[in-house]
Amino acid sequence: MTQIAVSGAAVEFGATTLFSDITFTVAAGERWGVVGRNGTGKTTLFKLLTGDLAPSRGQVARQSGLIVSLLGQHRDYGSAATVWEAAAGPFAELLALEQSLADQAEGLATTHDEAALTRYGRDLERFEREGGYTIAPRVDAVLQGLGFDATKARTQRLETLSGGERGRVGLARQLVAPSDILLLDEPTNHLDLETTAWLEQYLRETDRTVILVSHDRAFLAAVVDHVLHFEGDSATPYVGSYEAFVAQRQERRLAQQRAFDKQQKVIAAQVDYIARNLAGVNTKQAKGRRKLLARMPRLSAPIGEDGTMALRLDVAERGGDQVAVAEKLRIAVEDRVLIERFDGRIMRGDRLGIIGPNGAGKSTLLKTLVGERPADDGVLRVGNSIRVAYYDQQLGQVPLDKTLYEAINDLRPQWERRLIQGHLGRFGFSGDEVQRRAETLSGGERARVALAMLMLTRANLLVLDEPTNHLDVETIEVLEDAIETYDGTVILVSHDRAMLRALANRVWVLHDRHITAFDGTFAEWEVASEERAHAAAVRAAEEVALRRVDEKKRTASKQERAAMGADSARKSLRQARERAAEAERKVSEIDGEISTVTATLDDPGLYTRAGGVDEAHKLGARLDALRAQLDQALATWEQDTAALEALERSTVS
Repeated sequence: MTQIAVSGAAVEFGATTLFSDITFTVAAGERWGVVGRNGTGKTTLFKLLTGDLAPSRGQVARQSGLIVSLLGQHRDYGSAATVWEAAAGPFAELLALEQSLADQAEGLATTHDEAALTRYGRDLERFEREGGYTIAPRVDAVLQGLGFDATKARTQRLETLSGGERGRVGLARQLVAPSDILLLDEPTNHLDLETTAWLEQYLRETDRTVILVSHDRAFLAAVVDHVLHFEGDSATPYVGSYEAFVAQRQERRLAQQRAFDKQQKVIAAQVDYIARNLAGVNTKQAKGRRKLLARMPRLSAPIGEDGTMALRLDVAERGGDQVAVAEKLRIAVEDRVLIERFDGRIMRGDRLGIIGPNGAGKSTLLKTLVGERPADDGVLRVGNSIRVAYYDQQLGQVPLDKTLYEAINDLRPQWERRLIQGHLGRFGFSGDEVQRRAETLSGGERARVALAMLMLTRANLLVLDEPTNHLDVETIEVLEDAIETYDGTVILVSHDRAMLRALANRVWVLHDRHITAFDGTFAEWEVASEERAHAAAVRAAEEVALRRVDEKKRTASKQERAAMGADSARKSLRQARERAAEAERKVSEIDGEISTVTATLDDPGLYTRAGGVDEAHKLGARLDALRAQLDQALATWEQDTAALEALERSTVS
């Protein structure tokens, strides 16, 4: 069923056309990814879909009664005081009704007023009909998935949260709200790898329609089944996954290029004919061809990579083999210890990816490395021949009180004006734009200025803290290519898994005040993490099964205390007990081995040893085999226990 149909839509602001001739339809249950360069109109499209903005031309038709919910980048939580209240905001009316029902019930305990009883019954029916009993578990599950403690969230004050945490509360509020279509604008901002993976799973399993704007390529690849690509002054819909879109986009560009080249050859041939024959014997034919040529609709050259940022990262000098050393490093913020007694080395040519949950200390570690803050204990030093360039995720390196021209001139005072303008032009700033003050720029524009400044450092160590924030997909790809060909050392903190997979040949994992050094690629670390997650899932299933065993055991113990009958009955009971005990022993034996295997898989040190990933694969296979054995042993134990209980009942009777 079609929920939204966009036909020939255009948005114009005065004489400026943001986009035009956009046509696509969204059916129930589809998951759309909206991609394209910054400033092409992706967020404006959302305003069209919600009805907050009417198209200048064309139409946007919505299914009658459709509920469209938008997660914007600016969130208002109303009068909510706690995290839980903010997340549950869409259900404020039902939650107020729940409180009213509690008050009414208390009043009915001391009175038998017929009208009050009728009102209570009516309100209770409404509360049940509108799903009141499902609100709390739904809110708890989403908050837990997004990294909050659901119990603590009921008392945690909203004003104590950081900007990133408030963003996650906004996302939680959006996900729990009743709607037919979810419009998500950069939903993975402020999410770490674990919560991003949870959101992927949530969106894949939801029965709602999803339309999301994102620059996270791995996230798009995991979630969407349609893509709307903004390019030039329009947008093109594609059916299929994000990987299919990339292939189709390339094929489309090649076809456009071939058609454009063919037309240019035809035009050139006609122009040549007209020039040679306009004043000759074939002047009539030449004039006719000139008229036809004037009426010929011109094809545009494919946009391709034109207009993308032109970034190249060079090294002025090679530097030493040992880039940085940490010895018994301790880092703390106020009374909270982030990293305790860490020893590690970074060698020349490393592409080190640093990962870990939000708040684990990744950015603080980088600030300590570049000298913006001291180590609280131990040593973190950079080699004498190492020249560091630091990309701060807050973009503090861009001077807000200066123009773009002045920012570059400060770094290259010997450059002529044309060189400064040419350099800024490589990053999308031309003409009078170079005189804009940095404080007037958008986040994406400031990020490009930061990269323009980074390119001039010619450092042999790049320290990059979330460099993909604020950048569109195509600019991220340019940055990725530049880092790939860079001859120096790179330390990268990022939640962009596609970039980490492409670049990181070593990984440091921050967890529980420790850093686990993994001497393998990020892709290999993901495989190892899947083994650990699998071990945790098996352990959880095992705990459920063992609880069932304990319940059976308690039941059997009660029966054993019952009076016994004749000697023959006692003998049968004794044999039945022995069989049940043997079955239970077998369960315990397998359970012990499962515990040993899961403990090994759960140890981060396994993945840092030589051959650790291969060992993890083997242990994962062993874990599956043990799980099957445990299921069989539990089934046998339950059969023997049931036989024992039946025999005990017959003996008692």
